[in-house]
Amino acid sequence: MSPIPFLDLHHIRKDFGSFTALQDINLAIHKGEFVCFLGPSGCGKTTLLRIIAGLEVQTSGQLLQANRDISLLPPASRDYGIVFQSYALFPNLSVADNVAYGLVNRRTSRAEITSRVAELLKLVGLPGSDAKFPGQLSGGQQQRIALARALATSPGLLLLDEPLSALDALERIRLRQEIRTLQQKLGVTTIMVTHDQEEALSVADRIVVMNHGVIEQVGTPMEIYREPASPFVADFVGKVNIVAARVVAGALLFGSMQLPCDGPDREVRVYLRPEDVLARPIAAGDAHVFEAIIEKIEFLGSYCHVHVASPALDDNKLIVYLSLNFLSEQSLHLGSSITLKLLPERIKVF
Repeated sequence: MSPIPFLDLHHIRKDFGSFTALQDINLAIHKGEFVCFLGPSGCGKTTLLRIIAGLEVQTSGQLLQANRDISLLPPASRDYGIVFQSYALFPNLSVADNVAYGLVNRRTSRAEITSRVAELLKLVGLPGSDAKFPGQLSGGQQQRIALARALATSPGLLLLDEPLSALDALERIRLRQEIRTLQQKLGVTTIMVTHDQEEALSVADRIVVMNHGVIEQVGTPMEIYREPASPFVADFVGKVNIVAARVVAGALLFGSMQLPCDGPDREVRVYLRPEDVLARPIAAGDAHVFEAIIEKIEFLGSYCHVHVASPALDDNKLIVYLSLNFLSEQSLHLGSSITLKLLPERIKVF
């Protein structure tokens, strides 16, 4: 990656009257990156995308794109293509005319427009659909056309505002992978807003986790998932067990177990992913092993969420991931006793 960011945000703030939607946002995005703004509704992620697009004006702060100050430029003077959640296609225009819209505004020649439209429709997997109208297409097809239109002018930046949230589950999974493959093929710097953690984890080079108008953490999907910087990130990204514990004299008292832990004596919360509680044959002398009772099994296809409770954890309940095959092989069911092992290196203490 180039040492100079392709998009550089400095101290971005946005106030709506007395409400602060964004507070001191600093972020550098490099050329060719796929970055996801991830967070719950109302966290400020869409407002930040709209400021980058020039559809909202920041209260204060500076935006640089390719070392060019775009802080106060109107949308038409910025170098980006955008795809909205609602597709925003012109229903009275054909697919070809929708894709060509930006090219026509740039007074591109008819021959170039025809060639470019054909190229883009092939790129998004809809060759030969030039003469159709948006109303004749499925939601996923309409979003592909919106994507083609956003890419028509070969923008340096592609902005995606929750582009998949209106689609059904299977189409959403299919299209997100197509978008990622297309982004890698074209090398276009891309920012996608989403509240879907699985979506962000599966496509992003880096994830920007936002909450209440601030950035909680920026990192790769693996860093965000494995090394959450705050309780919010640990709880929002992925499923997690949260258990009250204490630190006393350099030891984490976690039910009847003691684990090494630095820091002063204090009340803490332990954050532990379900996959970091193992159910398997336990070797003699293994540490951090405990017995639990299965209280609930959520069937999710090839694996299950298994809810367990254990006196060893002061009857705190945990969720564990177990494969359907393992449950069958071990004849485990509601009320069964199961031997589990904690991975202390995976525990996060806040």
